[in-house]
Amino acid sequence: MFAVIKTGGRQYRVVPDDVLEVGKIEGEVGSIVQLNEVLLVGGDTPILGLPTVAGASVAVEVLDHKRGPKVIAFKKRRRKNSRRKRGYRDEITVLRISEILTDGAKPTKGPRPKREKVAKPETTTEEAAA
Repeated sequence: MFAVIKTGGRQYRVVPDDVLEVGKIEGEVGSIVQLNEVLLVGGDTPILGLPTVAGASVAVEVLDHKRGPKVIAFKKRRRKNSRRKRGYRDEITVLRISEILTDGAKPTKGPRPKREKVAKPETTTEEAAA
């Protein structure tokens, strides 16, 4: 099953467990947020929205808030000694698609637990030499 969602003026085709970067969305890191602008729900019998599918939503887990790459807008007028350099970085939210919901259902899955980092056992110089 897949869905086409609209957020931040862009459309994304998503399936469960996808990770994608979208424009900034309100929500704490690790929380579940519902996106209600679902344009299409696909599968065995696709449902096309006019303009959105009634009662459909996509539950997403907020993984991170970060800033995108630096974009520089440089304008120069030749022979006029006129230059302007301006840059910006977009605010980005990293999302993981938890589940695709239809018929006004509520999310059943919670956020995934974070993995514990496993420390590598240190080898001594005596063991390495042997």
